[in-house]
Amino acid sequence: MTARTARPRPSQRGWPTLRNRLTLRARLTVVYGGLFLLAGTILLAVTYVLVNQRMPETPDEPELYMEAVAPGTPTDASQVKSLVQNAQRAVRADALDSLLTQGGVALLLVSVVAVTAGWLIAGRALRPLQLITATARRIAGADGAGRGLHERIALHGPADEVRELADTFDLMLERLDRSFDGQRRFVANASHELRTPLTVNRALLEVAVTRADTTPALQQLGENLLAVNERHERLIDGLLTLADSENAVAEHTPVDLAKVAAHVLDLSTGGAPVAVRRELAPAPTAGDPVLLERLTQNLVENAVRHNLPAGGWLSVRTGRAGDQVELEVTNTGPVVAPYETETIFEPFRRLRRDRAAGRGFGLGLSIVRAVAGAHGGAVSARPHDGGGLVVTVTLPAEDPT
Repeated sequence: MTARTARPRPSQRGWPTLRNRLTLRARLTVVYGGLFLLAGTILLAVTYVLVNQRMPETPDEPELYMEAVAPGTPTDASQVKSLVQNAQRAVRADALDSLLTQGGVALLLVSVVAVTAGWLIAGRALRPLQLITATARRIAGADGAGRGLHERIALHGPADEVRELADTFDLMLERLDRSFDGQRRFVANASHELRTPLTVNRALLEVAVTRADTTPALQQLGENLLAVNERHERLIDGLLTLADSENAVAEHTPVDLAKVAAHVLDLSTGGAPVAVRRELAPAPTAGDPVLLERLTQNLVENAVRHNLPAGGWLSVRTGRAGDQVELEVTNTGPVVAPYETETIFEPFRRLRRDRAAGRGFGLGLSIVRAVAGAHGGAVSARPHDGGGLVVTVTLPAEDPT
């Protein structure tokens, strides 16, 4: 006997329910308005029942009632009773109908007023949560490296649950801020401390390999050690640049990405065994020229390093798109899986084949993302058709003055 598979609910199939589409403010308003309408309906029903019970269908003594209505009129008991009963039923029915009609209209009008008041009250009650959400969105949207954590909510008001939530959020931000600052300081200090002995080692090795009595074997060993030392110096330089670029840019200098890209291409692709395609339209922005040049240089060097052995090409395109400028670097090369395009931006993360070949340190694209984030921009990557990668950097545009 086969087991029956439970049918997924609409929300499980990806169909958003009405409750999921409504905001918290709208849900509170609906609940408040629904409760008010329910209470008003119950009150109207109770009033209807009480009025119905207090209004008898016929008077106890119809003759006296007729004498009071029309004095001196001869009364026939059966006739009077029938007339009085009909009149009483008509009056009673008219009164009850008027009660339902006018009460229902009044209930609807008051319900509209109650829903409007509920909407305003819910908005005022949720204003602290909106402040918390806006602060979290600003911090999360600043960049992906944790900058902006110095901002606090600092919510003022009664010591209620929302205030406790805001204070807890501020405490979390303070701890994260200290953690990121400590991490950046550690990287910067460690890089500075390691740079000094590497510089001394390079000087000693250069003196040793240039001496006249140095044997060929010793000279070859010295050259190998110099290459290893240079590789370590590049690693330290990359760590320092990464630590510096994770701080927000204090001074913004007008920069044209087209000119920066042209300068970097002239310096980096002179002897490269790849064809270079340029589409350098003006792309004015503002920021640190040194960091933006390093960003472009890392993209170009990465495109050259990971290109095909022969017959490959790279394309550099700059331009403006609305209120943003773009720098796009495309290169041919090995096929990159779509799920690997995000991991290559993490420090010391490289593709498996690159790790096996020992090329690079895995810091180039990490520095690119950090620099773009420090300038209020973003970077993304996608596989190129046929192999290779397309990396796009977007930065805020700034009109030259």
